[in-house]
Amino acid sequence: MKTIRLTFPELGLIASTRGILGAGIALLLAERLSLEQRKAVGWTLFLIGALVSIPLGMDVLGKRDETRAPIE
Repeated sequence: MKTIRLTFPELGLIASTRGILGAGIALLLAERLSLEQRKAVGWTLFLIGALVSIPLGMDVLGKRDETRAPIE
């Protein structure tokens, strides 16, 4: 079994970056703003979410503990 130990602030950062990434994608697909506004805000949110997710993902994957049952 693989376990990852995260603190609440780390979990909050991961959740917020997922939200920012999703908001960026939603704005790119929505039609409430003008095309230029939608592209500017959507791409900005998408890129911030993606760029922040990379170091967080590396941090989380670096904390992985592989716990295996003993083989008899």
